[in-house]
Amino acid sequence: MEFHVKDLELAEKGRLRIEWAGREMPVLKQIKDRFEKEKPLKGIKLGACLHVTTETANLMDVLKAGGAEVALCASNPLSTQDDVAAALVKFFEIPVFAIRGEDRDTYYAHIKAVLDINPNITMDDGADLISTLHAEYPEKIANVIGGTEETTTGVIRLRAMAKEGALKYPVIAVNDALTKHLFDNRYGTGQSTIDGILRATNRLLAGSIFVVAGYGWCGRGVAMRARGMGARVIVTEVDPLKAIEAVMDGFDVMPMDEAAEIGDFFCTLTGDIHVIRKEHFLKMKDGAIVSNSGHFNVELDLDGLKEISQQVRRVRENVDEYTLVNGKKVYILAEGRLVNLAAAEGHPSAVMDMSFANQALCAEYLVKHGKELKNDVYKVPEHIDRSVAEMKLKAMNIRIDRLTPEQEKYLSSWEMGT
Repeated sequence: MEFHVKDLELAEKGRLRIEWAGREMPVLKQIKDRFEKEKPLKGIKLGACLHVTTETANLMDVLKAGGAEVALCASNPLSTQDDVAAALVKFFEIPVFAIRGEDRDTYYAHIKAVLDINPNITMDDGADLISTLHAEYPEKIANVIGGTEETTTGVIRLRAMAKEGALKYPVIAVNDALTKHLFDNRYGTGQSTIDGILRATNRLLAGSIFVVAGYGWCGRGVAMRARGMGARVIVTEVDPLKAIEAVMDGFDVMPMDEAAEIGDFFCTLTGDIHVIRKEHFLKMKDGAIVSNSGHFNVELDLDGLKEISQQVRRVRENVDEYTLVNGKKVYILAEGRLVNLAAAEGHPSAVMDMSFANQALCAEYLVKHGKELKNDVYKVPEHIDRSVAEMKLKAMNIRIDRLTPEQEKYLSSWEMGT
């Protein structure tokens, strides 16, 4: 078995951490029990480009239990947990190509190593696997039944590909499942982002001014948690609807140009490029702390920041100090990459349980129905989304009401009126 990980000696530590995460992933456990019996993915080669974490390891275990031949690489150079990568290779016999801190060339070499298995299903977090496949290995696309995409940024890229007619197979946007973005994006990103910022800086949030760029589901979560820690939260937005929502939720809303002058902490969560630029860095307070929890590090204009800096030095793990030409110092966390994964451990496993349950069930759906789908981006089928919610409630020992026949008739009829 080919693989490329940092050190197999880390495997035992990784195995214990995978087991620990698995205790909070009961929905995946229910799916694994069924997959082991039914083998719905038998004969399927599945190439995955995801954050190599304890939660992802549990997903890989489920997919393999379903009969799939799985290969995994990292979707972000700084999100890999090396002990988990080693454990997947040594104890789960899953080929992994991921090393924390890998350079760009190694990152794409690892993506190509996964594509070497000629996958029938692709599983992405950011669409780098799909884009590389389309750009460099078009001859392999004939083998592909379909794919899934985990995150907002990837869905945006894939919808752009579909709009231009460049997408050559169907993809299910797992990110858009209600059981994903209502919980993973909001509660997972909210908690793990604050966790990453605090681990990196050990600074007090209470009494500070915390600027959240973007009020999507991830931004909502970070804003909520920052306020819960006692920060005064400012939201910046380009969408008037989301801006109004932030105002109604009790947050200050203003342009980044104004927020830059007063913020103590900044976090971007937009999926777009250069949300914080040179002119913003120059306006920041001495000691401002800047992070990203969107997806790619392009949300911060780091090249522009270097142009206006006299000196750059690493002052703490995951903290780089930029001394600007005006003499002020700005601190960038985790090299501008995902602070919740680079400086912490990513989302709590309890929320990833639902997201990865969607991934597993959508892979099964593609095996059954992928050939019926056009080359487009699809929502998670509603019955999958609802079944994940039902399994989660069951695992939490929570019961809910059911509609009576009379209620069902009333909701489906136009004749009963008032």
